[in-house]
Amino acid sequence: MAKRMQLSLVQTDAAKIHPTVKQLRNGFSTGQTLDVGYRLRQLKGLGLLVEENREAILDALRHDLGKHAVEAEVTEVLQCTHELALAIKNIGKWTSPVSVPRTFLHLFNRAYIQPEPYGLVLIMGAWNYPFDLNFRPLIGAIAAGNACILKPSEYAVATSNLFSELIPRYLDGSCYAVVTGDVSVSKALLEEKFDYIFFTGGCETGRKVMMKAAERLTPVTLELGGKTPCIVADDAPARVAASRIIWGKCTNAGQSCIAPDYVLCSRAKQEEMVAACQEAIKRYYGDSPLASVHYGRIANEGHFHRLKKLLSTTSGTVAFGGEMDEEKLQIAPTLIRDVPENDSLMSEEVFGPLLPFVPVQDMDHAIEIVNSREKPLALYVFSKSSRIFERVRRETSAGGMTHNDCLMHYTLDSLPFGGVGNSGIGAYHGKNTFDTFSHHKSILRTGFRLEFLNSVRYPPYSTQNLELVKLFTSVDEYKFLFILLIVVLFIIAPLAWFFFVP
Repeated sequence: MAKRMQLSLVQTDAAKIHPTVKQLRNGFSTGQTLDVGYRLRQLKGLGLLVEENREAILDALRHDLGKHAVEAEVTEVLQCTHELALAIKNIGKWTSPVSVPRTFLHLFNRAYIQPEPYGLVLIMGAWNYPFDLNFRPLIGAIAAGNACILKPSEYAVATSNLFSELIPRYLDGSCYAVVTGDVSVSKALLEEKFDYIFFTGGCETGRKVMMKAAERLTPVTLELGGKTPCIVADDAPARVAASRIIWGKCTNAGQSCIAPDYVLCSRAKQEEMVAACQEAIKRYYGDSPLASVHYGRIANEGHFHRLKKLLSTTSGTVAFGGEMDEEKLQIAPTLIRDVPENDSLMSEEVFGPLLPFVPVQDMDHAIEIVNSREKPLALYVFSKSSRIFERVRRETSAGGMTHNDCLMHYTLDSLPFGGVGNSGIGAYHGKNTFDTFSHHKSILRTGFRLEFLNSVRYPPYSTQNLELVKLFTSVDEYKFLFILLIVVLFIIAPLAWFFFVP
C-alpha cells in the first residue's frame, strides 16, 4: 500500500458559524421543512449525491483509511443507500399521526401521537466510518423535518472536504449546511444553541458534548463505544468462529466501535482459536497482510502510536502478527494469548487490529469479567447452545448482541443501534433514526358536547363520583365495545324480539 498523500483540511471560519446557525434557524422558521414533499426532494438530493459521486466517495475513504473499494461500498455506501431508500418509501407513513388506545373516560375524544421536528440539529460524525456515520444520521434528520448542521471529523480529511463540497450542491442551503475544521470549530459549534445534538465518537469527547448540551438542556444522542467482549464457548466450531471474528476484527483495520475487542475462552479453547484465527488471517490477507490491497490502515499517527504502545506494554504473548509500517500507518492483524484481566490491552478500547485472548475458568468467570466492566456497545457469543447464549443475554447488559457472528446486527435497519450506560445514549437506524430526530407530540382532541359525562371529575367531590372515575379509567374502549356487544346480543335483542315480534 502506497503512502497516502497529505491533504489540507477545509477549515470553516469560526466567525461564520453564528451567522450560519441564524440562517438555518430562519430557514426552519419558514415552515418549509414541515412539508413532506420538501423533505422528499432533499432525500432524493442525497440519493443523487451518492449516484453522481460514488467514485469520489470511495476515493475519499481509500485516502482516509486505506479501504478497499468493495469494503467501503459494503460497510459504508450501501448501508446509507438502503436507509435512504427506506426513508423515501416510508416517510408518508412515518410522518402520519398514530392513534393510541383510549379508556372509557376518553371514548368520545381523539387521542394520537404526531411526530414533529425538533428544529435545528447538530450532527457530529466520527472518523472511522466517515461517510456512513455522517450520512446516515443526516437521512433521519431530514426525514424528520429538521434543519441541520453537519460536522464531519477532522481526522478523515478527504471525506470531510468532500462533504463540504457536495452537500451545498445537493441540499437546500437555507436549511442544511456543513461546517468543517479542527477541534476549535467543534468547540465554537457547541457554544451555539441547538434543538438536538447527535454525536458519534469517543467516551471522553461524548462527556464534553453532553456537558455543553446540559447547559441549555439540549437533548442528545451519544453513539460511543467501549470494549466489546467476544465469548467463545468450548462447543463453538473454531474455524467458523475464527473466520467471523477475524473478519469483524480486521474490517477497517479494527477501527470499528463494535469490533471484537477481546476474546474470552477456556485455555484449551484458546489454543484451538489462536490457530484457527491465524489461518483465517492468512486466508483473507495472505502471508503478508501489510502488502494486501484488502487490508486498511490506521487513521492517523496518534492512534498508530497508541496501538504500538499497547502492544509493547502487554504481558501477554504475541502468538501471531505484530508487524508494523509507521510510514504507511499499518499494523498487521495481531493475536495475543494469555492476556491477564488487568493488562494494558484491557485498560482501554483497543480500536485497532490487536486481538487479546483472555483465558477464563468457565462461563461464570466470563460473565463476571464482562459485568466487572462498563457496559459495552456490543457483545458476541459463539456457541452451538442456545442455553449458553440465553444465559449470557440474561445475565449481562450491552447495547446489542449477536449470536455466532460479529458486526452483523449493525446492518439490519429494523434493529435499533445504540449503547447503554458508558457506551452511549439513544439509538438509530431505519425508522429509529427518524424517531430519534422527532419529538413525539401527544395530542388529545375533544368537543363541547356530552358535558354531563365530565361532572364526575368536577367539584364538589364525592365517593360515588370517585368510583365512577375508577370504572371509567379501568375499562378501555375495546372492553367497553365488547361489553356493549354482549348487552345488545343477549339482553336488548332478546327483549326486542319478545316485545315486537308477533
